[in-house]
Amino acid sequence: MSVCPVPAEQQPLRQYEELTASWFFRWPSTSFAALSRRLAQGWLLLLPITLLVASGSIPLRHDMPRLFAAGAVSALVLPLLLLVRQWLGWTYVHRRLMRERITYEESGWYDGQEWEKPLEWREKDLLIAQHQVRPVLGRLLRAISVLAALLLWGASLCQAL
Repeated sequence: MSVCPVPAEQQPLRQYEELTASWFFRWPSTSFAALSRRLAQGWLLLLPITLLVASGSIPLRHDMPRLFAAGAVSALVLPLLLLVRQWLGWTYVHRRLMRERITYEESGWYDGQEWEKPLEWREKDLLIAQHQVRPVLGRLLRAISVLAALLLWGASLCQAL
């Protein structure tokens, strides 16, 4: 087996291990319920702030149902942005694990060069991508869909009130 000339921190398997070791990126790797719990905690922490900001609006100040709806919908934005960031990180690693070649990234004069993975590496990376990363992407997609639906429902509720 040949030695990989790509720096260790740019190898897909290492990037996957860094994601799983990261506190933030580990959220969706256990279960949808655990991810939902973390997002709900973030939403609850943000809710008082968004309610305070929404209370600065003169029309909303005298209409409590609309005030609460506006604050609750506004508090959904940060969890949605956190999910998008996680989605971007996990899809990037998934794409690199699925590829047959490793691309150098911002390493110097050989930036953009590619190195073909040995068959053993490809098989291992493919297994990790299919059985470890793909379920995480499924949970993230589901959570993004739920939050986007809640955001749309809440925005239409604000209009209806």
